[in-house]
Amino acid sequence: MHLVELFLPLRDNGGQPFPAALYEAVRAELAALHGGVTAFTRAPAKGLWEDDQGGVQRDDVVLFEVVVERLDRGWWGRYRETLEARFRQDEVLVRATRVERL
Repeated sequence: MHLVELFLPLRDNGGQPFPAALYEAVRAELAALHGGVTAFTRAPAKGLWEDDQGGVQRDDVVLFEVVVERLDRGWWGRYRETLEARFRQDEVLVRATRVERL
């Protein structure tokens, strides 16, 4: 079993907030395809990273989580590319961690 986490930005590269409908679409898609989703949308996480020129970039992100029995890397890779286009990002972080139900 795997926990898949998707980190989605709150604003575009110009600082304009994305409409709530974009996040609702992601929530609906993941729930329909995977039987459930958890979205952490009220308290955004603060992301920091170093760009290619050595400058520090900042982003506020919301987190969506899905638990899947089998990790289909191809499907998740294609969905990540879809999210990158939808949210106009060079990269959207999608990561998976093997988990054990206790």
